[in-house]
Amino acid sequence: MLKDKTKLVIWPIYLDATKSRGEGRLLSMKDSVKSPVLKEIEKAALELNLAPVVESDKAHPQSWWVKSGRVLVDKKGPKSVITKQIAQRITKTRGQK
Repeated sequence: MLKDKTKLVIWPIYLDATKSRGEGRLLSMKDSVKSPVLKEIEKAALELNLAPVVESDKAHPQSWWVKSGRVLVDKKGPKSVITKQIAQRITKTRGQK
């Protein structure tokens, strides 16, 4: 449980198009990204001025055996809006490659 109420936890699974809602995806398939990486989430959060803090040794509670990591970002709105903005930024960055 996160003690700092000014931060939001963004797990890669929240944005992952390869996962189902039951597995933890928060975004619609249209808005989600295929297999996002911590570095991509961190870069997108930096671009959105959310002061990201990467914790790569953490595991999502639903899949505690997989150390997928997480990114803490400043709480500048609802989690649904911030995750959508991060996913859109990742999609935009992937499109430029």
